[in-house]
Amino acid sequence: MPSSTIRSISITVSDDDGATAPRRTRAGRRKVVRSLGQRAVRLVARWWPILLLLPAVALLLFEASRLRASPSPAPPVSSSLGRLDPTTRLVHGVREPCLKFLSPKSIENLVFHEGSGLNAVVKRIIYKTDDDDYDSHHSEANSTYLLQHAEATRFNLFTGFQTVPEREESFKVNETVSVHCGFYSDNGGFKISVGDVRYMRTCKVVVSTCAFGGGDDLYQPIGMVNSSIGKVCYVAFWDEVTLSTQEAEGKLTGENEMIGRWRIIVVKNLPFVDQRLNGKIPKMLTHRLFPEASYSIWVDSKYQFRRDPIGVLEALLWRTNSTFAISEHGARTNIYDEGKAIVQKHKATPEEVEVQLTQYRQDGMPDEKRLHGLKALAEASIIVRELTPLTNHFMCAWFNEVVRFTSRDQLSFPYVLWRLNMPGINMFPVCTRRDLVNSLGHTRKVKPLTQTNSDSSAA
Repeated sequence: MPSSTIRSISITVSDDDGATAPRRTRAGRRKVVRSLGQRAVRLVARWWPILLLLPAVALLLFEASRLRASPSPAPPVSSSLGRLDPTTRLVHGVREPCLKFLSPKSIENLVFHEGSGLNAVVKRIIYKTDDDDYDSHHSEANSTYLLQHAEATRFNLFTGFQTVPEREESFKVNETVSVHCGFYSDNGGFKISVGDVRYMRTCKVVVSTCAFGGGDDLYQPIGMVNSSIGKVCYVAFWDEVTLSTQEAEGKLTGENEMIGRWRIIVVKNLPFVDQRLNGKIPKMLTHRLFPEASYSIWVDSKYQFRRDPIGVLEALLWRTNSTFAISEHGARTNIYDEGKAIVQKHKATPEEVEVQLTQYRQDGMPDEKRLHGLKALAEASIIVRELTPLTNHFMCAWFNEVVRFTSRDQLSFPYVLWRLNMPGINMFPVCTRRDLVNSLGHTRKVKPLTQTNSDSSAA
């Protein structure tokens, strides 16, 4: 080839040619990644149920291996159950027991007091019955009034039909008083077997509780001195609903009707639809149920009683020359504040509380924190008392108030205290109450009765 021709050939070189190869490589990579992503999406769409199931299967296998490796956990036990350590309070910078008990040896040597020695006005109490009131309350002229009265209140053949004048008369303190105090008629309900009645007549000192409508579990008392065991009756009042509930959980009574220390007394034909009101009968009318007893200690079913009963009588009654002991209220100080709290906590309707407090205002009930030198408001879950005409009169009047008005006994206690001005009351501090019991709370919701005892109406 001629050299001139060679010289005429030109070769063009561009600056971009060096970047072309890498650009093509990156595009290829993106294409591969896109292809792999699309394939993965198709696989997930096809097999997603299995992918979701695999973690669940793995979790089940893991939990199964844990159950095989460890024993079944024990049922939860309240940290308070069975505690015997004393409750203390700070006094001048030093921790002291809330309630100072005698030693077990001293309790063994105690001699029962034959009364407090108080010069009480009330010497004799007569309980009204339908036999006494037959002429005035069962005449044909009064039949219409009785029906209307029974419909407007919760009075029935168990309580009797206390009129407003009779209510006023019941607060008069005389040597002999005549009052309604439950068990008004043989047809009023609250039926107890002959064998149980016979047993109750043998009790001289009684610790009692109750659970109606399924209610709470039964907690065994602890802390008693050996010498006290044969001197004290522990009695739990149940209805047939509670009995069946406890039996379903394997808690059966023996041939002697006992569960541990407790004698179980099954009550039939409860007189009220309101189970709280049925519970006031063993709580407030201990003297009617145990006519031969000299002393009683009431313990709400949410508690485990953890002190020696004889030691409690010595500490709260005999040592202070008292006939009646009850705890001060820890949160409020007067009846009208208590009424507001009851409404706010939905324990009674505003209308019920207003009717009661309006009546108390009309009667002249003062809005004070203290009555007759005592704190006005009490917490009534523990009541320790000597069973005398004086304290029995107080409890009858208190019971009639919770029947007439709301079932909240803490609302009516200050009124009865104010009206009767009963001597010999020991209102102990909250700290002492906490030392007497282990608080375990309510176990289950109470089942209400569907209807009252058919024989308990005025008709």
